[in-house]
Amino acid sequence: MNKNQKNGSQPADPPHPSEKEITAVAEYWARTCFITLGWINDFNKIIAKYVLLFYYNSFGRYYKQSKVIEGHPVGVMTVNFSPDGTKFVASLWNERILIYDVASGKEIRSLIGHSNLVNGAEFSPDGNMILSCSNDKTIRLWHTKSGRELRTLHVYSYVTSAQFSRDGHFFVSTSYDQTIRLWDVESERTIKKIQTQPNTIIDAHLSVDNQLIVAASNEKVIVIWNAQSGERIMELNGHTDDVVRVKFSPDNLSVVSCSHDKSIRIWDMLSGKEIKKLEGHTNWVRDIKISNDGQTIVSCSDDGTVRVWDLKSGLPIQRLNGHFNWVRGVAISSDSKCIVSCSNDKTIRIWA
Repeated sequence: MNKNQKNGSQPADPPHPSEKEITAVAEYWARTCFITLGWINDFNKIIAKYVLLFYYNSFGRYYKQSKVIEGHPVGVMTVNFSPDGTKFVASLWNERILIYDVASGKEIRSLIGHSNLVNGAEFSPDGNMILSCSNDKTIRLWHTKSGRELRTLHVYSYVTSAQFSRDGHFFVSTSYDQTIRLWDVESERTIKKIQTQPNTIIDAHLSVDNQLIVAASNEKVIVIWNAQSGERIMELNGHTDDVVRVKFSPDNLSVVSCSHDKSIRIWDMLSGKEIKKLEGHTNWVRDIKISNDGQTIVSCSDDGTVRVWDLKSGLPIQRLNGHFNWVRGVAISSDSKCIVSCSNDKTIRIWA
């Protein structure tokens, strides 16, 4: 028993095995088993997958369905955790936003104000506000504890996404009017408006340093802009259907995207080249999230599944079955111990 365990605290999670370490294990096994040279590469891939599965199973990274939240009159569009992982916020088809307690699965609060489909809702990095966007052509800021609406910001068309920067000072929104807008949270004013023609942008995400914006379009392309100048810097090409979600990795070195082409792709930020293509979903991939430690991708799809992937290797870790209709949104808690998903089956499911 180590010192931490004697004091009653939990031992720290062991470091995540690197791809190099996994490959070393695979090569050792190959040599030990006298695998012929022609089979070593394929054998490495098999062993790497099982080493990762062993790691996830051994250290609590294997998820099981713990709660099913039912009773919604319509499908649930998106879900996002609070920074401390004790709550999550859900946006619904029926103009409502709901806040839930993770431990109990009970509804804490309902935010009412939008007059059309709510495309997304998320907590600010300090947890004090909720940002939402809707087909009613508005973006709204809400006080988390009271549920009071703080501000309504009007846009000229359906607002498809709105997301805070990691420092909480800004948020970025996308709209069917073919614009990306960068907003200052304190002044609640647009500080940059980027015209995206000919692309209609579905989703956008700010880099960790707030210098770049990556955006997903319904023209199969991912575009990166300079957030300060609005200059179009780079295009990432490879998807064969609409790109619906994009995320910068926490280290800013890569971009992860998902598409109606049923794939998830990882891109190198320096070269703009595709690093890995993650395949396994059998229908449109609707949403992706990256864990705070940058090790894990979670995804959801119209095939009714949630999937867990290792970001470094691109290997699949786990498939979560339970939903019986399209899974539209997914999120992973800050400590990676909990996943929440939502679906057109009118349920929210918690996996832990």
